[in-house]
Order: sequence, then structure tokens, then C-alpha cells
Amino acid sequence: MARAGQRGSGRARTDAGAGQRRRTPARPSEQGIIPVLAEIARDVDNAVRRPPTRPAVRTQFQVVALIVREERARVMADTTLTSAKRTEQLKRLDGVATQLAKTAARDTSLLELLADDARVSEAARTYKATVMRAGGLEPPEEPEPVAPVVRAVETAPRVIPQSVISRQLSNPFLAPDYEAAAERIAARPRRLAGWELLEPLFRSFEYAATGSPACMELPEPRSVRAPLGRELMHHQAQVVEAAARGHRTFLLADEPGLGKTAQALLAAQAADAFPLLVVVPNVVKTNWAHEVGLWTPSRRSTVVHGDGDQVDAFADVVIVNYELLDRHVSWLGDLGFRGMVVDEAHFIKNKTSQRSQHVLSLSERIRARTAKPLLMALTGTPLINDIEDFRAIWQFLGWIDDKVPLGQLQIALEESGLTPADPGFYAAARAAVIDMGIVRRRKIDVVADIPARRVADLPVELDGAVGRSIRAAEAALAARLVARYHSAVEFLTGDAAVVGIDPDLVRRVAAAELKDSSSKAKGENVFTMVRRIGQAKAGLAADYAAQLARNVGKVVFFAKHIDVLDQAEQTFADRGIRYASIRGDQTTRVRDKNVAAFVDDPEVSIAVCSLMAAGVGLNLQVASNLVLAELSWTDAEQTQAIDRIHRIGQDEPVTAWRIIAAQTIDAKIAELIDSKSALAARALDGIGDEDAESTDVQLEALVGVLTDALAAEGVA
Repeated sequence: MARAGQRGSGRARTDAGAGQRRRTPARPSEQGIIPVLAEIARDVDNAVRRPPTRPAVRTQFQVVALIVREERARVMADTTLTSAKRTEQLKRLDGVATQLAKTAARDTSLLELLADDARVSEAARTYKATVMRAGGLEPPEEPEPVAPVVRAVETAPRVIPQSVISRQLSNPFLAPDYEAAAERIAARPRRLAGWELLEPLFRSFEYAATGSPACMELPEPRSVRAPLGRELMHHQAQVVEAAARGHRTFLLADEPGLGKTAQALLAAQAADAFPLLVVVPNVVKTNWAHEVGLWTPSRRSTVVHGDGDQVDAFADVVIVNYELLDRHVSWLGDLGFRGMVVDEAHFIKNKTSQRSQHVLSLSERIRARTAKPLLMALTGTPLINDIEDFRAIWQFLGWIDDKVPLGQLQIALEESGLTPADPGFYAAARAAVIDMGIVRRRKIDVVADIPARRVADLPVELDGAVGRSIRAAEAALAARLVARYHSAVEFLTGDAAVVGIDPDLVRRVAAAELKDSSSKAKGENVFTMVRRIGQAKAGLAADYAAQLARNVGKVVFFAKHIDVLDQAEQTFADRGIRYASIRGDQTTRVRDKNVAAFVDDPEVSIAVCSLMAAGVGLNLQVASNLVLAELSWTDAEQTQAIDRIHRIGQDEPVTAWRIIAAQTIDAKIAELIDSKSALAARALDGIGDEDAESTDVQLEALVGVLTDALAAEGVA
């Protein structure tokens, strides 16, 4: 690693010696640190032309980049330099930087060494000092080593919910798992001792790529059964069958829409991996609880909110979002989980982030306590796009640690009989990693399994003050309807008792409320409430669309109201996601320009569309996923939006992700829209009346609110 520095150092000493002998000064361009850096940069470029790039070469690249950055800052701050001299120095440094950029273009993995938070190893620090001395600079004194700082994962203040304390008191001891201890005793590498293996493992997905998705061999399902009333698709059943046959680690990288949640829950059922810890983004937390009820109805789930006051520590499935891990990581690590699922696992790609450290800490504690726990990382992000992103995921799964491969992966590499110096190593290494449990299927690969188009509901929970306000408004609406109903009963019957709920009277009361609401009367009504729910869902819907765009590429985002569209666009802009806006107030020229940008520009990921303006007359079939941020009052409007991408020429199944505010009137409206789909079909065929259908859904929604309120009151 030091040879390049030694050459530069020798050259510097020789030039100085020659100058003394000949008594002629060296040329300015041959003095100082810059020519040393330039020579090392050329050596690095030559080495990168002959892949793979060795760790020593990566160190040289990083050190030159660091010194160029520091020298540039020093030159800019040096007030003793003339303007001409400063310009000359900066030009020469830019020349070295340009050489490094060309080198990085040959091996893009070198770019990560340029990040501000890139790790600088002890070897790199030593080499940097050598290079600086060769260029006539005195390296700064290294600070005295300090005692290691305990990670925040272990020291941050925690909360322990009362339910967790109750569980601990009921069973204060967890039986030791001797099989888990035996599992950790693996043969140390013999033939590969001393070889750097992690970098070749990552690079194998570039050098040995076959052009097809990375996917382990999956068994044909024999014993897998879906719960009553549910249908498991063939590609889903294969993963569940693999878990039933003993496979325990999966990087499930199926495209969105292929049912990763169901696969994970049924795999846990097959592996008896309960209690199960599920770590998810906040936007899908409620949906996971919903899916537990659908796919594993015999299992009880609990969702962690805030300080966990309502958490059920005796539940089979504990669902927590990334943002709350810091508060709950201590008791989660001690609960005795037999499995762990991490959804949208690319969230942990940055190993220095706190949430990544929490996830890795929990995984390590589960693996230390349980023999062969079920560990599943779910992400729709294509595996081969940036393999370095998966370093943390592989560590979560227990395939590697910070330095070496572990367990079965280590054994597979040993048994290959190859070393990183052998041409066949990369193909063998890639196959070994895939066999550890990488599963990647695209929609187009399993097109026979899934319908040509489908609507997938994504329940979300409205938290905070906005959620409380909406629930209070719904309660007020229900109370007003109940009061109207009782007044009507008293008026119609006098003192006579009424047994049960009178459905005709309920409908008349609901119709009267709807008429008042339609007359723009002041106060909360069904229309203002649905509008407020749409506003409250806007951020969550945009968040999900952003995740979806990262996973699958182009996405169409539909909403009804301007403020929802504005909030979504602001979210995308804040995240650096390029979008095209399609609204009703645009001229034809602007609209056509924005549609063309979405269709033709690969950098434009999302089309933000007004449901009313873009629901007809557009062809957006470049996408196969859309997000419905707000509900319309008719199935016809929803169908027209879906038909913007489900058109002749669409060669992929289409999925419409409908964002539903759980435990609100939003969920009831969604059910009604689905139940009226036949009416909507007739309307689209010119037979029915969309206005009539819209009014019918509004009326039925109020009927449902009143009926539920009367039932809760004890009227039967």
C-alpha cells in the first residue's frame, strides 16, 4: 500500500539532492505535495483499469482525495499567496481532482470514499502521513486515543411500558437455548484466512451479473395453506414453503404489489417464529396490523405508539416504526422474539444512522438468544442497483459482520475452493450469497399469478392533534345524528317504546343530514370531514408514493384538492424527487409539456395529477403503479384514474394503492365505493347515473355512522 508513497517520497528526495549537486533549483511544478498526489493518482487509475480494485488501491484513492480537499481549503485561506499563484495552485489541484473523477467513473464504488462521513481507517491515516511528508508537509499530530464511547443504542433513556413489566413478572426467566450457542460455533476460515472477502462479495454482483434478477432456488409448495377466505399466489407460497423446510434468512426483494407482507407473516407461521418483531416505516404501521388479521388470524398483533402505553406485550406480533426504536429498543431486545422482519429495509443502508444501529443491535440480540431465528429484510429496491446499500441488510440477516462473512456463507466460500484471485471466484461468491436467501421477482416474472389490475388498500393511522380533531368531529356528527333519530322517534311514537333500530327512520334521518350538508350549512358535516381527512392523509400518501418511486420507478399520484396536491409536491421537492404536475388550471401547452416530461424523461419519477383534470384523456402507461391519496365518491372516478395507466399496450399488471384513514368514515366510504362498483360499471357504459351513485354513497355513509352509533348506545 505504501509503494506509491515511497516512489513519491524517493522522487522528492532525489530531486532535492540533484538540485544541491547541480546548484540549480528544481522547477516549481516539481516541488511540493501536488506532483506527489498526481503520481499516486495516475498509479491508482492504472490499477483500477485492471479490476478488481484492491483495498490498498482504495486506500490510496481516498488519501489523495482527502489531501486534495485539505490543500484546496488551505490555498483558499492563505493570504500570503498572490492571486496568480492561488489560481495556479487551484488549477493544479483541480487537475488531480479531475483524474480522481475519471478513475471513479471506472469503479463507482470509489465514490463512497469521498463522502463526508466516509470511514478513514488507521492504515489510511498512516499512509496519509507518509504522503504528506513526501510532499514536504508536516502531518498534524494525531489526538491521543480515548476510551471507546458506548453507542447511543445502549445509553439513551428508554421507556418500559407497564404491559412489558407484567410480561416480565409473569415469566422472569427465558430458557437458555443451547442450540443457539452451538450454532455460533462455526469453523474458522482456513484456506481464505488473510483474504479480504467482503469487498469481493459485494463486487461479485457487478462482475458476475447475469442480467436476470438474483433469486435463490425456491421449492414447489406442497404443504402451504392460506387462511380461510384468502388466496395465496404461487410465488408467495414458494417462500412460505422454503421457510417450512427450514430456511430462516430472506432478503425478499420482490417488486411492490407482489405481497411481501403476506409472505413474511405466513413464513413466520410456518417457522413458528412467534413472538415476531416487525420494524416498519410509520406510513405502513397500521396496514401491517391489518394484514396480521387477514393472513394469520389466530395471532394477535399490537402496534407501538408513543411511549407504548397501549402496547400488548403478550401479543404474537409487535409492530414498531423506525422512529420509535430509540425509545423502545431496550425492552424489545429482552422480550424473547423468535423472528424479526424489517420492512422497507433500504432504510437501514446507512450503518452510521441511529435507526440502523438499533436494528442491527436487536438482530444481534435475537440471534444470540435463539437458534435459527427467522430474519427477513423486505425491500422492493432492485438488488443490483447499488450493492453497497445492502451491507447493513446482510449484517442484519447474520450473513456478515463488519469484517468477514459468517456461518454458512463463510463455509460456502471455503468449499468453493477458490480465492478472490481466481477468475471464477466472483460467480461462485454471487451464487453463495443468493443461496443464503435472496429472493427477487418482478411483476412481469409472475404475471400469471396476479390480476391485470387491482386496487390495494393501504390503511394509515392519523396521529397527533389532527387525528384527534377528526375523530372528535366524527363523534360530534354521530351525536347529532343520534339526537335527530331520538327526536324523530319521540315525535312519531309519543310515549310508546320503540324496540330496536328502525332502518327506514335511520335512512330518513341520514337523508335530512345530507340535505343540510349539501346546502352549505356552517359547521362540520360529511363533506368537510372527508375533506379534512384528505388533507390529513396528504403527507402519508406522498411519503408512500416517494417510497414506491424509489422501488419501482415511475408512479402516478392522484388527489382531488389543490392543497393535497401542493403538499405532495412539496414533499417530493424536499426529497429531491423530480415530478411533473398535471392540473386543471394549466394551459394545453403546459399540460402536454408536463405529460411528455413524465413519459419521456427517466429522471421524472412521479406525475402529480388532479383526479378531476387528469382522470380522463391521458395516457400514462409508462407507469404500472398509482397512488390514490383521496377517495372520490364514485367507483367511476377511481376507475377512470386507474385507466390512465391500465391501457392497451400496458405489459405489466397495474396496482392502484388506495390510502385509507383507518377507524374513520374514510374506511366506510371505501367499502361503499367497492360495493357500488357494479353501478359504476353501468355508469361508465352509459346506463347508470354517476350523480345518483355519488349521492347514494354519501347517504349510505351517514346511515352507517348513525347505525354504528345507535348500536354503541345499546339500541338493538
